[in-house]
Amino acid sequence: MFIAMNRFRVASGLETEFETMWLTRDSHLDGVPGFVEFHLLKGPQREDHVLYASHTIWRSREDFEAWTRSEAFRLAHRHAGTTRPLYLGHPEFEGFEPVQAIIPKDADRDA
Repeated sequence: MFIAMNRFRVASGLETEFETMWLTRDSHLDGVPGFVEFHLLKGPQREDHVLYASHTIWRSREDFEAWTRSEAFRLAHRHAGTTRPLYLGHPEFEGFEPVQAIIPKDADRDA
């Protein structure tokens, strides 16, 4: 498993615009080999921004890296440069490989 996250510091007052952008865009993730799931997370309010994170789970680091070189990735990010006014600074990427996972046997993954 590989978890890819991007942190976004969204300028205060632009949260709705940021969320709408994400909710209405085509991620082009359906059918990408190794893609497991995606979450857009809203975090704490700070003095001048709200913290958001995109959280994508992949079968492996190799699957994630292959996606970053794919046409699906280019299509999903083709408008990325036009959204800069929403952010304070650049999105911050973080990649994680699990060391431990504890999952209840009766866990409902859709919850």
